[in-house]
Amino acid sequence: MRFERLDDWLSWQETLHPVAMDLTLERVTLVADRLGLCRHAPRTVLVAGTNGKGSVATRTAGLLQAMGLRTGLFTSPHLVRYNERIRINGVEAEDDALCRAFDAVDRARGEDSLTYFEFAALAAGWLFREAAVDVQVLEVGLGGRLDATNIWDADIAVITAVDLDHQKWLGDTREAIGAEKAGILREARPLMLGDPDPPDSVQARARLLDVPVRRVGEDYDLQPAVGRADALQWCFEAEETLLELAPEAVASVDGAARVNLATAMAVVAGLGLEYRLDGAVVEAALRSQAPGRLQRVRPGGAEPEWLLDVAHNGHAVAELARWLRARPVSGPVVAAVAVMADKERAAMWAALDEVVDHWVPLSLDLPRALPAADMAAELAAAGVDRVEAPAASVAQGLDRARELAGASGRVVVFGSFHTVAAAATEGPAFLAEAAATATRPVEPVCTGEVSP
Repeated sequence: MRFERLDDWLSWQETLHPVAMDLTLERVTLVADRLGLCRHAPRTVLVAGTNGKGSVATRTAGLLQAMGLRTGLFTSPHLVRYNERIRINGVEAEDDALCRAFDAVDRARGEDSLTYFEFAALAAGWLFREAAVDVQVLEVGLGGRLDATNIWDADIAVITAVDLDHQKWLGDTREAIGAEKAGILREARPLMLGDPDPPDSVQARARLLDVPVRRVGEDYDLQPAVGRADALQWCFEAEETLLELAPEAVASVDGAARVNLATAMAVVAGLGLEYRLDGAVVEAALRSQAPGRLQRVRPGGAEPEWLLDVAHNGHAVAELARWLRARPVSGPVVAAVAVMADKERAAMWAALDEVVDHWVPLSLDLPRALPAADMAAELAAAGVDRVEAPAASVAQGLDRARELAGASGRVVVFGSFHTVAAAATEGPAFLAEAAATATRPVEPVCTGEVSP
């Protein structure tokens, strides 16, 4: 074995390939073939999209676990620990397991170099095969057509909300980006379409490949049950089911979260399980979530409520603003924010201006990050007032935010995965604990089997 420690493997992988991002499939496919990862793969769910794909992947895995299926989940990026990326039945892969997987990939690659993400995807596939999972749920890293996860032929493909992001790699329009994401489709295999207003390019690709499309709001839907605070109405292909849940579980699922849950439920329904979805399965799955996705943290005592959200584009920040309006607090709402300089930011500031009382610009120690002083100037130029002076560190900025919010207020940490990760590692200890325990094992409430 080349290295014994996980950190050494990861440091080496960061320098192995000449570029950090190489959107081609030839090298990763060759290595996967040598490992035999695709010939005898478990049932595969592949989840692409601009916003919501991590949530849908995590919800899908949770539902499958609740139905008694052995489930592998691959997501990216991680917030605190690399191990978060690969889970079997909700449990993070241990360091030694990851080292064994990396060793297998390293031996199989020969002279072919791999990117950091390609190593991760192959290691996930290797571990899932070793664990004999029933279903592997894979979140696409970027785009779809040329993403390393696309070496697997999805039994069910998922495309969540499509919006403008990563235009340098995927194109400058929703249609162009949709075409890249539709690259995960396979002939005559189902697509669960979790975008209420999908690009025409996605549907055109589906027609070309004779893909059965199930679209949210048309072929499947999840809505509050009329007159019931303790139930949701689930509809899949015209068959309706009343799902009885705890009222707090029902209240937690609205807006994009309800669309994402519905899409995950559609995936499970499409897998042909013997056991039908019911309220017990859904409620069990809701106890686990993707970290940093509208994640509410309530420490109690003199602490404000905290909200961790990786939203980093206009579409996602608009959903964050809707969430905040729907759940007001009596005290001030304070945004602690750091963003990447290459993101479109005007729509973010406009969406949140009316629901945020104070802004605390944060600086991240990253070349791509927008300096806090530049952010403060940009906010002022956009007509946003109540902007605090940039803090010397993330920790100091978060301390200032909690001071402004007080016990009756709320601190909203958002702007990127890096922002939430910095809050979890440099902020109060309870934020790190919340991030680490968001995705957890889901206890099965029944025993299911996947149809052949």
